[in-house]
Amino acid sequence: MAVQSTGNGSYEPSQVKLPEIKFTKLFINGEFVDSLSGRTFETIDPRTGEAIAKIAEGDKEDVDLAVKAARKAFDHGPWPRFPGSERRRILLKFADLVNENAEELATLDAIDAGKLLHLMRIIDLPLAVDTIRYYAGAADKIHGETLKMSRELQSYTLHEPIGVVGHIIPWNFPSLMFAIKVGPALAAGCTMIVKPAEQTPLSALYYAHLAKLAGIPDGVLNVVPGFGPTAGAAISSHMDINMISFTGSTEIGRRIMQAAATSNLKPVCLELGGKSPLIIFNDADVDKAAEQALQGSFFNKGEICVAGCRVFAQDGIYDQFLLKLKEKAQNWVVGDPLDPNSHHGPQVDKTQYEKVLSHIEQGKKEGATLFYGGKPVDRKGYYIEPTIFIDVKDDMTIAQNEIFGPVMTVFKFKNVEEAIKRANETKYGLAAGIMTNDLNIANTVSRSIRAGAIWINCYFAFDADCPHGGYKMSGFGRDLGMDALKKYLQVKSVTTPIYNSPWL
Repeated sequence: MAVQSTGNGSYEPSQVKLPEIKFTKLFINGEFVDSLSGRTFETIDPRTGEAIAKIAEGDKEDVDLAVKAARKAFDHGPWPRFPGSERRRILLKFADLVNENAEELATLDAIDAGKLLHLMRIIDLPLAVDTIRYYAGAADKIHGETLKMSRELQSYTLHEPIGVVGHIIPWNFPSLMFAIKVGPALAAGCTMIVKPAEQTPLSALYYAHLAKLAGIPDGVLNVVPGFGPTAGAAISSHMDINMISFTGSTEIGRRIMQAAATSNLKPVCLELGGKSPLIIFNDADVDKAAEQALQGSFFNKGEICVAGCRVFAQDGIYDQFLLKLKEKAQNWVVGDPLDPNSHHGPQVDKTQYEKVLSHIEQGKKEGATLFYGGKPVDRKGYYIEPTIFIDVKDDMTIAQNEIFGPVMTVFKFKNVEEAIKRANETKYGLAAGIMTNDLNIANTVSRSIRAGAIWINCYFAFDADCPHGGYKMSGFGRDLGMDALKKYLQVKSVTTPIYNSPWL
C-alpha cells in the first residue's frame, strides 16, 4: 500500500530497497558473537513502532571480554606500533569501504533512527567518510617537539596513544558520531570498545564488519550494543579502560564522570546537552533569518544537541519575522524518512516522543502561547508537528530544558546588551547563531556568548577540521579537528643530561 507524504507528492515503499539486517551480534576480538547471557533486545523502527531485529544485549561480562581483547591488542598487538603511514593506509581503506556501502548504511540509520534518507545520503555518510579520511591523513603527523631547557639538559616530548578507549555514542547521528569518535582514536593508535545507543545499534555493527575488511587488527575495535545502566556503566567504571568519550545528555555525562572518578580516575571527554540561542538583529535579511531559524530548530526533527531552539528576534523585525516563520512552517513536511518530500521524520522512539509532547503541554500550562503546531501527527509512528511558542519567559521550562525535539521558542529583545545577557542565561553553552550584517555587532556578540561554537550568518557549520565542544554544563573536551586527536594522546617528556656542550 502506498504511504502518502504529507507534502504534495507521494512515494511507494518499493522505491527504496530496505537492507537485509546482516549484523545483530556483539563484535569482540574480530568476531561476531552472542552475548554471554544469551539475551537480546529489539531495535525499533520509529516509523511504525515495530521491531526491526533482535540485537545481542551486551552486559558487564561482555564488556569485560571486549576490554580484555582491546587491552591485549594495545599492549601486545601491532596497531599502536604500526608506523603512522600504515594506520593511514588502513584507515583510508576503511573510509573507501564505508563509501562503497554508503547506501546500505544510510538506509539502516533511516529506519533505525527515523532520519531522512535523502539527507543521510548527502550529509551524514559523506561527512562520516570525510572524517575518517581526515584522521587517516593525521595518523603519520603525530610528533612531539624538542625543548630548549634552561640548564645542561636535553629534552623532547613524545605523543603516545592513551590506551584503551570507551566510546559511548548517541542515537541522533549514529554514523557520523561513530566516525567522529572512532576516527581520531584509531589514528592515534588506540584500541577501543564502542557502545552504540540501544535505540540505534545497526550501523555500528556494520562499521565493525567494514573495519575488519579494511585490515584493522582483531581486538582494536570492539562493538558492544547494550543498555546504559549495564553495558554503559560497565565501560564507565572499568579499571582497564584508560579514557571515556561520551556524547549524550548532561545527566548521563555526570554519572559517567562519577564512575570514571571512583574507578581508575580515567579522563573523560563529554559533549553534552545544549539550549542554543539564535540571535537575529534588525539588519538581518528576514527571509533568510526565518529559514535559518526553521532549520536550526527542526533539522533532524530537533534531535540535535546544537539546535538553535531559543530564537531571539530584535523588536524592529519581530512581527515580520513571525509572519515569515509561520509561512515557512506551513510548508514544512512531516513524513516517512524514506520519502524525499519529507522535511522531518519520527522521533527516535516512544520515550522521546512522549518527552517532547510532555514539554509542549508544560509550555502551554506555564503560559506560553502556542503559535504553530504542537500536536502529534495523525499517523502510525512517533511523528510530531513542528512547534513554535511565543510569549515565552526566560525561566519557563521550555526555555531552559533541552527538549531534543521539534520545539522552537521565540523571544523579542531590544538591544545588543539584552541579547547577550539573555543568551547566556542558560546552564548550557554548546553553540549559538548570530544573524547580522554589522561586523561590530558580530564581533561583540560572538566574543560575549559563553559557548563552544558561534555561527555568524550560518548554522550547523560543522567541518572535520573545526573543533566542537561545549562550555558550562554542555561538557568539556573537543571532537573534530586536531584537538580531537590530541585528547587520545599522552604527552611524555624525555630528558637526558648533556656535558661539555658549547651551547644549551
